[in-house]
Amino acid sequence: MRIGVDRMRCEANEVCVSFAPAVFELGDDDELRILAPEVPEDEVERVTQAIAACPRNALFTAE
Repeated sequence: MRIGVDRMRCEANEVCVSFAPAVFELGDDDELRILAPEVPEDEVERVTQAIAACPRNALFTAE
């Protein structure tokens, strides 16, 4: 599974970070960073939950 972020939609509210901190990080510049664009198998469920919980629908799969 590959994931991406629509920078125009992302409000950097850290919902995704709370679900999958090994994959998402909020930088000091309030810019979301995807630490693992190719999601490790053991993080797929958490990332799927993060995508579903994103309040701006900024996250997507890019398989």
